[in-house]
Amino acid sequence: MSYDVIVIGGGPSGLMAAIAAAEHGSKTMLIEKGKKLGKKLAISGGGRCNVTNRLPQEEIIRHIPGNGKFLYSPFSVFNNYDIIDFFENMGVGLKEEDHGRMFPESNSAKTVVNALINQLDERNVEQHLNTTVETVNYGEKEHIITLASQEKITTKSIVIAVGGKAVPHTGSTGDGYAWAQKAGHTVTELYPTEVALTSSESFIKNKSLQGLSLRDVSLTVLNKKSKPIITHQMDMIFTHFGISGPAVLRCSQFVVKELMKGQKQVPIVLDSLPDKTVENLNKEILEQMDQSPKKAIKNILKGMVPERFLEYILSINKISEEQKAATISKEAIRSIVHNMKQFSFYVHGSLSLDKAFVTGGGISIKEVIPNTMQSKLMHGLYFSGEILDIHGYTGGYNITSALVTGRLAGMNAAKEVVAYNGI
Repeated sequence: MSYDVIVIGGGPSGLMAAIAAAEHGSKTMLIEKGKKLGKKLAISGGGRCNVTNRLPQEEIIRHIPGNGKFLYSPFSVFNNYDIIDFFENMGVGLKEEDHGRMFPESNSAKTVVNALINQLDERNVEQHLNTTVETVNYGEKEHIITLASQEKITTKSIVIAVGGKAVPHTGSTGDGYAWAQKAGHTVTELYPTEVALTSSESFIKNKSLQGLSLRDVSLTVLNKKSKPIITHQMDMIFTHFGISGPAVLRCSQFVVKELMKGQKQVPIVLDSLPDKTVENLNKEILEQMDQSPKKAIKNILKGMVPERFLEYILSINKISEEQKAATISKEAIRSIVHNMKQFSFYVHGSLSLDKAFVTGGGISIKEVIPNTMQSKLMHGLYFSGEILDIHGYTGGYNITSALVTGRLAGMNAAKEVVAYNGI
């Protein structure tokens, strides 16, 4: 069998690549080793599918700290607003939620997945599920893909869109890296991003704060010189192994990179009341103590931070919860406020890559042409999605990158075939 374009991988990037290739007149085949197409899309956004984000381009790229600037060129061809138009033109109504996140009006990821599959059907894309690619062999004029069944398929263009190594139950098991390396490509070191962090601190080991959720707190990662690297203000949770939640996931890649430099532990500073200054907090507490000197300190501080966190702060300051306000020194209050505003601890690692939401590292973007997604090293070879060394925060940014790079890869894979046939 011979095809113009073969897309390997049926995730968001692969689906978009196959649709784009077929739209541009190519005889297209889509190969997916799993039982279903769009498995990662189906579970994204808690099963609601955060399709993209409506923020301005600059903001989108800022939310893709892993080589997001590479996307300036692809965005000039197809961007997040084009993604919104693409789905709405297919009859998938989208709605905007907090921070510009775009979801289907149906609140179901299936709506998005089914719309993409319908496009494949309408454009006569041949779909092969439960089909494993064993090898990819590159030739001077065309390439040969050998399946696990030993069937050989020839094609003029290949789009590799098999994802990274995060969330492996969706089929992202790192298969594509070897195929890229065979074409001469560099695969940069892989590491987990958007991942929970582990800590050996005593309060983690003795489960003092396990299960404690903190809302809208500020979390700062420090380098070995105690200088801030990044700060995120979102929710977080203390777990039996460390910390997790949105703020932690966003900070995680910066922690992992510090650990990759050889650091044994990375300092984290938690501000549980980011909207209040130390001075105002001190003043507020001291005024309440003056007004109610016989009141227990726990009742004076009640409601400022979650009760369990307050109890822990009082315990590390060796203050009894029932101790009367009048008996507590200003110095002790300053220490309590310091713990509320600058609760410092160390993280010592992260969960493994297979437990991460996103893969850091991948095919070096220096070896990929940004406005076509074509390999600089091999004709008829294109990459898209998470296999590339591009990664962003959760919130629709990684799916945006996948859909944009998929669109360009499929479109240009088809155009190369047309150009080739015209010679």
